Amino acid sequence: MSSPVLLAIVGPTASGKSALAVDIAHLVGGEIVGTDSMQAYRGMDIGTATPTLDEQRGIGHHMIDVWDIDQPVTVVEFRDKAREAINGIRAAHTLPIVVGGSGLYVRAVLEELDFPGTDPAVRARWEDELDRRGAPALHTVLAERDPAAAAAIEVNNGRRIVRALEVNEITGEPFIAQLPAPVDHYPTVRVGLRIDRAQLDARIEQRVDAMWAAGFVEEVRQLQAAGLAQAPTAHAALGYAPILRHLAGEINEEQARQLTIDDTRKFARRQQRWFAKDERIQWFDYDDPALASSVVGVVTST
Repeated sequence: MSSPVLLAIVGPTASGKSALAVDIAHLVGGEIVGTDSMQAYRGMDIGTATPTLDEQRGIGHHMIDVWDIDQPVTVVEFRDKAREAINGIRAAHTLPIVVGGSGLYVRAVLEELDFPGTDPAVRARWEDELDRRGAPALHTVLAERDPAAAAAIEVNNGRRIVRALEVNEITGEPFIAQLPAPVDHYPTVRVGLRIDRAQLDARIEQRVDAMWAAGFVEEVRQLQAAGLAQAPTAHAALGYAPILRHLAGEINEEQARQLTIDDTRKFARRQQRWFAKDERIQWFDYDDPALASSVVGVVTST
């Protein structure tokens, strides 16, 4: 490829995006850029399903283990770092394969988005509310004021909830409405993995069980000692908050495991709803035996 397009693989968590990306990279000679904001934190490997070295199978992976957990990282900072990686891959005439993550981070990396400004006083007031009432309570407020934003933001992600409430207040419009019509920053082919709810629910439970077997609780225990509970963004990652509650004696381990499954399923539903609205995505069955070669065919014909 003299001027490679960019391939984006989207879909719900646990649908097989990472493995597909590696298969495609081996077929066409590509490198992978993740848009999972939590995989970018060091030490959060098990709970974020960060591909292991064996799972990476010799393919270059970017946006993994970039920042320490105490680093508050904005969407814009994440976008700029991811684009550095993409630009380097394209300069080497290699296919960048973006594997997503939340819809907002995928859009931020791939498209021209100008994010609304900030009002320090409004932000400080909502941060005080977050400290006083907690993320789930503020998520309920957001759901009443801006249901679309609440559907796109994880219930424990206090930092993003505060940002959405801030934008909602200073603009008088829904947070999601601030995202303009899509204009690609790169020439991009988008493919999505299609999976029915029952199969996805089963795969999520299997993934969580595998995380527990791999030592997820101990990973959180070690991160807790490094300040995870006070980390402005990292502590909101799926599964980490329930295990922190377990380690604090608030719930037992089985309850933490079940909360992780439930929260992950809810997050997957939000991913599906977000990406279903994007008419540019070409959808493929997640278990199609010819999946990788079919996607390569779409990319090479573009």
